[in-house]
Amino acid sequence: MYSSSSEPVQFERDCAAVMVPAGETVTLPAGTYGYITQALGGSYTVFVEGNLFRIAGQDADALGKEPAAPLELAEDAGDDQVEQLVWSQLRTCFDPEIPFNIVDLGLIYEVDLDHRDDGQRQVAVKMTLTAPGCGMGEILVDDVRSKLEMIPTIAEADVELVFDPPWNQTMMSEAARLETGMM
Repeated sequence: MYSSSSEPVQFERDCAAVMVPAGETVTLPAGTYGYITQALGGSYTVFVEGNLFRIAGQDADALGKEPAAPLELAEDAGDDQVEQLVWSQLRTCFDPEIPFNIVDLGLIYEVDLDHRDDGQRQVAVKMTLTAPGCGMGEILVDDVRSKLEMIPTIAEADVELVFDPPWNQTMMSEAARLETGMM
């Protein structure tokens, strides 16, 4: 996994990490050395002692990186603006093993934005995985949920993992198929 484009890193503090692709949560201790192999969407994939680990963006400081700035939205933002931000946030969600966002991979089947009685919004998302047995499935669902709940006015994100219809390569964006050679 280490390549000349990977960035060496030493953990500055103990850090929660998710083992890829098993999805098991572990703690990497301060002082651990590794290599950042992917830094996309605010999270990091790090190669440590022969294993890959996903580090959440909120733990960027453990890698000596700056966490992402909070999202901003105009107070009078309409549903169209909020929905645009929802899709932008979904494009910051990446499978730790594949350098494409879940929208371009064709993993998002449906997005519904609604208003709650308290004036806040809720969003419901139906998504799938490239393979039903993927150990990172729940991790990706949690990533989608947490990133959508970062959006001002969204109080709740319900993310449902579905497998019908089954994902296939034709669901990828043209750009993703071209870059992966799956045209």
